[in-house]
Amino acid sequence: RFVFTSLKDGDLDIYTMNVDGTDVRRLTTTPGYDGGPWWSPDGKQIAYRAWHPVDSALVTYRDLLAQRLVRPNRMELWVMNADGSGLRQITQLGGANFGPSWTPDGKRLIFSSNYTQPHSGNFDLYLINLDGTGLERGTTSDTFDGCPMFSPDGRKLVWASNRHDAIATETNLFIADWVP
Repeated sequence: RFVFTSLKDGDLDIYTMNVDGTDVRRLTTTPGYDGGPWWSPDGKQIAYRAWHPVDSALVTYRDLLAQRLVRPNRMELWVMNADGSGLRQITQLGGANFGPSWTPDGKRLIFSSNYTQPHSGNFDLYLINLDGTGLERGTTSDTFDGCPMFSPDGRKLVWASNRHDAIATETNLFIADWVP
């Protein structure tokens, strides 16, 4: 099955469907932004980023969404079962936490965050256990590091970064040996 984010029901929610486009299922329903879903290695869980504003922030979110815009300056990581049950928030860091990907054993997430400098472009990579404990910083660059993903055997990590850019904000891919 595919997992994706769509506005089809009026909000940014997560859906699954068969490869042929049949059996579309909406998995999230809380008002706000749910996006960037990623299957666990065993296909039993989905990690994603979310922001569920309330009160005036929800009004602002909906006004922007009506213009097909979002301002995702605060997002936390969530995990749910493949059928949408068992929703649980993993991070409570503040800032923008996004791009969750799984460690090959399915026990941790690696992601990008600017929580130490919210509203900045300085994102670093972090690892976290599925119960929200064991936060570990993986990079210390003074610019953007994001979109991390392990090789299937867990020996390599690839990510996007603005470090060593020839032109401001140029993004390059980096591959490194992973030594836990």
